[in-house]
Amino acid sequence: GGGHNIAGSALVNDGLVIDLSAMRSVQVAPHKRRAWVEGGALLRDVDHETQAYGLATPLGINSTTGVAGLTLGGGFGWLTRKYGMTVDNLVGADIVTASGERLHIDAGNHPDLFWAVRGGGGNFGVVTTFEFALHEVGPMVTGGLVVFPFAQAASVLRKYRDYVEAMDESLSVWAVLRGAPPLPFLPPAVHGTGIVALAFFSPLPADQVQGAIADVRAFGEPVGEHVGAVPYSAWQQVFDPLLVPPARNYWKSHNFTALSDAALDVVIAYAGRLPSSQSEIFLGLIGGAANKHAPDEMAYPHRAALYAMNVHTRWEDPQDDATCLAWAREFFKAAAPHAAGSVYINFLNEDEVDRIAEAYGPNYRRLKEIKAKYDPDNLFRTNQNILPGP
Repeated sequence: GGGHNIAGSALVNDGLVIDLSAMRSVQVAPHKRRAWVEGGALLRDVDHETQAYGLATPLGINSTTGVAGLTLGGGFGWLTRKYGMTVDNLVGADIVTASGERLHIDAGNHPDLFWAVRGGGGNFGVVTTFEFALHEVGPMVTGGLVVFPFAQAASVLRKYRDYVEAMDESLSVWAVLRGAPPLPFLPPAVHGTGIVALAFFSPLPADQVQGAIADVRAFGEPVGEHVGAVPYSAWQQVFDPLLVPPARNYWKSHNFTALSDAALDVVIAYAGRLPSSQSEIFLGLIGGAANKHAPDEMAYPHRAALYAMNVHTRWEDPQDDATCLAWAREFFKAAAPHAAGSVYINFLNEDEVDRIAEAYGPNYRRLKEIKAKYDPDNLFRTNQNILPGP
């Protein structure tokens, strides 16, 4: 897989790592709008094969992420508002359980286990193949950035919030607060200064969303922008540089059902004192099709969440560990009173075992029961672990 888990679950002391990285086959049946993806495939492998037919399934925003980890935790990205979470598009899987039994699971075969793997993480077995529903996407879509100076953050973010919560599901706009990277469309004087970058995406052609682009531009006075037609597979790789090894990373995350003025004030306050040049805060917009499912339809429960806020601190020098960790933890604590009290399981750190029940919400008890049925000895435990039990 991709080895992206922020908790470091891809590395195990006194345990066993099952390396599926050679199992990266992606088979596409365009007439059925289905793809069969082996457990070691990366997102870029799926996009490469499905885009040959102008098809895609909702995945994450970093092409080097492993399909398995993303999917088992829920999975969201640019297509989520239009077509749902990754797990909403999972129609079947092959899994090897703790007993060594290989099962095909779907709505009619072992439906309890199929329910559990759609958001329950790697707690129930090794998934060797995923079957996904596909949708017409691309090959050309609309994507890009509209960048505002940090001095305008209070106004821009409030206008952003008011706009995105009512906009069409075919549009997705994420907000990122960070130091400006040396992007070619930004003036050199802006490089390294604080910015609010709004990442705009739509599967629609650029000529059909010019009004929406103009709306976003009008949130403030941009210092630069680059939005237009782009190949979908290329857009899926735009944010890859944010997760290039060997930098040190630490994340904290909250879900939000709404962004109050008080919540935005906290975001702006901490964005004003980022601990490193690579640190950032992003507000990933969800909503839309993802919120049209019942919380208990599958293991992934967060169907009221509109945003997943990720506090991402990234640095190079081990001497900066204490400063960067303290900033992320303080920010997380300050934002907590304004958050939903839930968290996306794939954003949990290894030091957040106390948030496991929070991540699974009302589905936690049923997940424990299914865990007891299929992995009573907790063989699969180096993860955001669900203990077997009633």
